[in-house]
Amino acid sequence: MTSPTSEHTIRIKSSGCGCSGSCSTTLPLSGPPFAAGQASATVLLIPAMDCPSEENDIRRALANIDGIRSLSFQLSARTLSIDAPDSVLPAAVAAIRQAGYETKTLAAGSEAREGSSTKADLWKALLALTLATGAELVHFIAPDTLPFKGLGMAMATIAIGLAGLSTYTKGLAALRRGQLNMNALMGVAVTGAFLIGQWPEAAMVMALYAIAELIEARSVDRARNAIKSLLDLTPDTAEVRQADGVWREVPAVQVTLDAFVRVKPGARIPLDGRVTAGTSAVNQAPVTGESIPVDKAEGDIVFAGTINETGTLEFRVTAISTNTTLARIIHAVEQAQGTKAPTQRFVDRFAEIYTPSVFAIAVAVALLTPWLLGWNWSDALYKALVLLVIACPCALVIATPVTVVSGLAAAARRGILIKGGVYLEEARKLRAIALDKTGTITEGKPRLVATETLSSAVPEARVLAWAASLAGHSDHPVSKAIARGLDLPENSLQDFVALPGRGIEARTDGERLTLGNHRLIEERGLCSKEIEARLAIHESQGRSVTLLASEKKVLAIFAVADTIKDSSRTAIAELHQLGVASVMLTGDNSATAATIAREAGIDDARGNLLPEDKLAAIEEMQKRYGSTAMTGDGINDAPALARADIGVAMGAAGTDTAMEAADIVIMNDDLRRIPEAIRLSRHTHTVLWQNIMLALCIKAVFLALALFGNATMWMAVFADMGASLLVVANGLRMLRK
Repeated sequence: MTSPTSEHTIRIKSSGCGCSGSCSTTLPLSGPPFAAGQASATVLLIPAMDCPSEENDIRRALANIDGIRSLSFQLSARTLSIDAPDSVLPAAVAAIRQAGYETKTLAAGSEAREGSSTKADLWKALLALTLATGAELVHFIAPDTLPFKGLGMAMATIAIGLAGLSTYTKGLAALRRGQLNMNALMGVAVTGAFLIGQWPEAAMVMALYAIAELIEARSVDRARNAIKSLLDLTPDTAEVRQADGVWREVPAVQVTLDAFVRVKPGARIPLDGRVTAGTSAVNQAPVTGESIPVDKAEGDIVFAGTINETGTLEFRVTAISTNTTLARIIHAVEQAQGTKAPTQRFVDRFAEIYTPSVFAIAVAVALLTPWLLGWNWSDALYKALVLLVIACPCALVIATPVTVVSGLAAAARRGILIKGGVYLEEARKLRAIALDKTGTITEGKPRLVATETLSSAVPEARVLAWAASLAGHSDHPVSKAIARGLDLPENSLQDFVALPGRGIEARTDGERLTLGNHRLIEERGLCSKEIEARLAIHESQGRSVTLLASEKKVLAIFAVADTIKDSSRTAIAELHQLGVASVMLTGDNSATAATIAREAGIDDARGNLLPEDKLAAIEEMQKRYGSTAMTGDGINDAPALARADIGVAMGAAGTDTAMEAADIVIMNDDLRRIPEAIRLSRHTHTVLWQNIMLALCIKAVFLALALFGNATMWMAVFADMGASLLVVANGLRMLRK
């Protein structure tokens, strides 16, 4: 693939700066699109980096290291890209490890496939739970017998060591920086419980917390791996034609540009390419979301990961394995996961206030309730420790990213590429959408829509055969549309002459015939009031009219138009049901715009617009309606796409510029994906707030129980674990069809 030079730039919105997503920046269109991190950056795998709170821990650990130019986190891959001089990297790695996180440097171009937990972690947690259960039994059977008490304390100590080593490491690192994270709260609570003689409960709490962390990590992996499962759709090998003409299986990663690949029926296509031989139906659902197979023939584009269904295809490779359309989709979704949605930013700010506040309440309970309420010191301290466990904001913090990642993956499976959680959330607020005409509402290519024969002296079949013959010898788009529409055998022509800007003429069957526009027929003196009236009807409907005439009279009228897609009417109706107004912005004349808008059911149509006029129209719509989207091809409509609250590119499969320019990319030409994206956005918002309220309500109930009831530490851990798993499970519902 050839990349544009660095002089070419495009203005795109930025959602990773911590703002609401409305700021913009200018970036060069060079290098591979959506590359993970900068080319010069060092990529570190951090297996234990599971959620935004741990990302924040690492950010703070690196905050005081000079020389780091930028940090790029991808929680989906558990990677951190550090753009810094080589001399700074050892200090950065040491700071991350001091914060309690092991790291591993990834080679350039390699994929992070290591999970956050291993079988060894699971066995350690289960062994810790067994020892903690044993300590509880010992304490229940013989709580005051010294040998048994010593055995129980030893079992509890080993259990805490097995399950809580990483928790203590991360917690101590946070406390040294003067911060309160989940690990610090849990470490303080478990240590305090052990010191006041509640060692069986301390061991049980740490073991349950470790198991909860493992289950939660596995559940979160399901959401994160939903999009990465697309990688499995691409075959590892490709059948490539060698220099001697022999076909040979080779690894797909070794196939170069312009190589020739063969795919047999029933096999998956390994790389992007353009068909050079064969015809087949191809299932493109993994890339475009289309449920119906698409016919492919010579000259058509095929995508990696799609399924060749009926015939053998040969194609020339147009993108290497790391830069196929499917690979770019995956990279785009991974980068989108790295941006914070508005709700996630709210939750992060809330957690920064919530955690210290509950910690302060716990300290107050421990120190003041014996004086104010007459509680004994042991009970007061125990209730304070329970409060510390309840204070862990894990369920609250993880509620948003899991839901957003699931929503992004669900959209990608449907052929809707949403480039950030901010756009996934903001789409629900849309109140109006501006639509380009050509290729968005219409097919984007002219089609013969009406034929009128006017001579009774010549048989209709002969008139149409003459028209097909003349049209078939012209390369004008309108003539090609007539030839395709008539689909008749061509007669031999003599004395063929092209009349630039007017039409063509030739001799056949002894007749001198002309196929041309209204102007040419008028010049030949063949127009009449009747013909003018017929032409006016077609032209008022936005059609291009071509006439076939002999030397004496007009024989036929052919009307050609860019027809509306079948899906466009349905999409517009669905947008109206969602309360979204529709406006068509086009450079075509006003009559054509009005006709297309009327047939499609669009509320308003504005024609004769230049790019700057479309930009002004978007600004006017934002004042009139509020949040407004612009739908276009990502190139000609770039100013309007950038100015709109959300820019939507249509039919962008394989188109680099469209994928770069827009906030939402519809991978095929189906306008119905836009109302689907809005519905998905609204559903995501509902699930987000369900999760947040669920987490807060559970916390509130157990805070009350801890202060005025009989809540125990292990009950608090069960509540925290249960809340986390509930919000994860609720978020994973987004992956369902």
